[in-house]
Amino acid sequence: MTKIHEAREALGQRLRELRRDASLNGRGLAEALGWPASKVSKIELGKQTPSEADISAWAAACGAPDAAFALTAALRNLETQYAEWRRQLRDGTKLRQQALAEVDATTRTIRAFENTWVPGLLQTPEYARCRLAEVVDLYGIVNDIDAGVQARMERQNALYQTGRRFHFVITEAVLRYGTAPRGVMAGQIDRLMSATSLPSVRLGIVPFGVRLPVSPLHGFWLFDNRIVMVETFAAEMRLTQPEELTLYRAVFDRLATMARYGTDARQLLHAAMDAPAS
Repeated sequence: MTKIHEAREALGQRLRELRRDASLNGRGLAEALGWPASKVSKIELGKQTPSEADISAWAAACGAPDAAFALTAALRNLETQYAEWRRQLRDGTKLRQQALAEVDATTRTIRAFENTWVPGLLQTPEYARCRLAEVVDLYGIVNDIDAGVQARMERQNALYQTGRRFHFVITEAVLRYGTAPRGVMAGQIDRLMSATSLPSVRLGIVPFGVRLPVSPLHGFWLFDNRIVMVETFAAEMRLTQPEELTLYRAVFDRLATMARYGTDARQLLHAAMDAPAS
């Protein structure tokens, strides 16, 4: 979230400079725009993200309408990096899955690290239903779980397309957290066992007890060397800067080296399947 906050602050700084160049104070600009003075202050301090209409009105009030173009481009870049979940999900879970499918379709190699959930491309319908029901309940969005599950299952067709490669790394905790009923989790683990034999898929599991070279703070997805996608409770971030891509690729590679694959991974899956109910 630090880089997003820095980008919002940088945009606010540029707008502040535009206001000062026009010899306007914050209250004068707010009066010209019919805004409360607090809105100008929040935007300039990076505490509120302006809309494109806000930027156009700001630039015009400062006598520099041509400045709106560059400032709007900066805003769009910020919005590309940071998309609030409520806005993304307001029309339900199906459209969200379809948007992800579009990203999948333009990617040859997907690398994903998950420390809490089974990756969506490997989920069973029952497990996916648990995940999407959680989303609907948490964000209070329209309940289109059936359509969302179907769209997620359709995304999995990518696993069988020629020329595609998928490298998934999950922690053993994914198999043991109580994120689904035991029967659902049993079916999901069976699905993961099958996935280890797919030609396009490499599935690694980081077991409990290994000394990790980097702390697994959160899950993330790498789409070729173009985009890193990170999900938080509040938002999705899409990172595209070269230094960000390099960092996340290094983190993925370090965690992947600690994972177990093939027979060793299947042993971990069997152990999770056979674990007594808590």
